[in-house]
Amino acid sequence: MSYGGNLNVHHEKVRNFCDVGSAVAVWVSVVTCSDIYHSAQFRRHKWQQVLLGTGPGHQWELVRGDVLWRRQRFGEVFEIIPGGTLTTFYSFCSKSRCADGEYTYATPVQGTDGNFYGTTYLGGSKELGTVFKIAPGGTLTTLHSFDGATGSQPLAGLVQGTDGNFYGTTYIGGSQNYGEIFKVTPSGTLSVLHSFCSAAACKDGQNPFAGLVQGIDGNLYGTTLAGGSHGGGTVFKITPSGTLTTLHSFCPQSGCLDGQFPQTGLVQANNGTLYGTTIAGGAYGAGTIFEITPSGKLTTLYSVCSQTGCPDGNYLYSALIQATDGNLYGVMEIGGANNGGTVFRMTLSGTLTTLYSFCSQPACADGQYPAAGLVQDTNGNLYGTTADGGANACSGLTCGTVFSLSIGLPPFVETQPTAGKVGTTVKILGTNLTGATSVNFNGKAGTFTVASSSEITATVPAGATTGDLQVVTPSGTLSSNVSFRVLP
Repeated sequence: MSYGGNLNVHHEKVRNFCDVGSAVAVWVSVVTCSDIYHSAQFRRHKWQQVLLGTGPGHQWELVRGDVLWRRQRFGEVFEIIPGGTLTTFYSFCSKSRCADGEYTYATPVQGTDGNFYGTTYLGGSKELGTVFKIAPGGTLTTLHSFDGATGSQPLAGLVQGTDGNFYGTTYIGGSQNYGEIFKVTPSGTLSVLHSFCSAAACKDGQNPFAGLVQGIDGNLYGTTLAGGSHGGGTVFKITPSGTLTTLHSFCPQSGCLDGQFPQTGLVQANNGTLYGTTIAGGAYGAGTIFEITPSGKLTTLYSVCSQTGCPDGNYLYSALIQATDGNLYGVMEIGGANNGGTVFRMTLSGTLTTLYSFCSQPACADGQYPAAGLVQDTNGNLYGTTADGGANACSGLTCGTVFSLSIGLPPFVETQPTAGKVGTTVKILGTNLTGATSVNFNGKAGTFTVASSSEITATVPAGATTGDLQVVTPSGTLSSNVSFRVLP
C-alpha cells in the first residue's frame, strides 16, 4: 500500500535480481542468487548496500548474501540505468586465489578522476580484503591488500575527502584487532589513522561496521557497532590527521533509551547536524533514529516499532539520506502493513511517515525486505533494492527487485566534487543539460562547457562563495542538491 509515494517496480526494465545470474546494482558490486538468505531471521547476517547515484541516469551498487552461503560466484561490479539495461563490468576472484578481491559489501564511490573506488571484504594477497579502483570501462586495479596490521575485512565503502584522499574503516584488524580507520591515496598508499580499542575497556569504540562522512568542518564522522563507555557503540569524530574524539557512547542507562549498536553511518543534513540510526535500544527495543551535533549533543528523534505489529517498520539496517526537500528518507527491512519492510520519510524534527509498505502486491511482486538504502537520482525520484520478492526465482526463492519511488520532487544537479578552491574544475551532472546558458556558483557566474546532455564542466570563478550552484537550461533552472563549498 502506498501512503505518499508512487512505487514502480522495474521487472524487465530495471531488473529483478538474478535476471543475469546475479543480484543487481547501479555502479555496483554483487553476489549471486545462491548467496542470498531467504529467512527473515538471518537478516542480520545478510547485508545489502545502497544504490549510489553517480550521475545522470546511472546508479552503481553492490548486493550480496552472507559468506557462509557463498557458492561459485564472488561478486561483480555492474551498471544499471533507469531504463533497465544492465552491464557487468568486472567479476571478482578472476585471478588466482582471488588476488583481485572477493566479496564486497560496500558501494563503490566515484572519485573526482571519474574512476570508482571501493573495498572487498575478503581476497587480496593476504585474503583479508582489498581497496580497489575500477575504471568505468571495467579495468580493475587493486590498490591495497589488507594484512591485519593495516586492517582486515572492510565492510564499509570509502569517502573521498576534500584533500583528494579516500577514507574508510575495517571491521577488524589494526593493532588491537578491533578495527581501524584508514586513509588511502588514489595511487594506493595506505595509512592507519586510528586502531579501535586502543583505550582501556575499548572506550574509544570497537568494530566499525559503517563508513565515514566528511563534515563541513573538514572532520570525518562515523560510528562503531560496539565498545564505548557502556558497550553499546559510539559516535566519533576524527581529524584527517588521525586525532579521534568520542562524541557519544550509547546505552548509558538501563533500557538503552538513546539506542544501542549503531550499525549504519551518518548523514550530515543541510542544518549542519548529523543523523543516524541504531538497530537496538530505544523506547521499544527495536532501534532509534537520532540526531547529534558535531560537538556531541545527541537527541533521540524516533523509537522504532512504536505500535503493535510494527506498522511503522522495523530493523534500521541502512543509512538515511537527505533528499532535496530537506527531509530524511530511509527503509526498514521488515514490518509495515504486510511485514515486508517499508520506505519512510522523516522530518528533521522527528515526524515519521510511512510512504510505502512492501509485499502489497500478490506474491510480493513489488519486492520484500529492503535491506539496502536509498539514493535520489537527479530526476528527483528515489531508487532502492529489495532482497526478496519480485518475479524471478533463485533456487526456489525469489530474488529481489530494483524499484523507483516517485515522491513529487523536481530534478536537480549534483557536483563532483562538492567542494573546491577558486579555479577548481567541477563536473555538474544532471538531465537535459543541452543548451544550458549559464552556471552560477552562489550567484557568481562561472565559465562552463556542456560536455553532453548529462554533464557540464565548469570552473569555480574568482569571488565565488559557498552556496547553491544553479544551471539555467531551456527547460528551467536546476539547483544543486547540496551547497557547493568554496575552500580557502
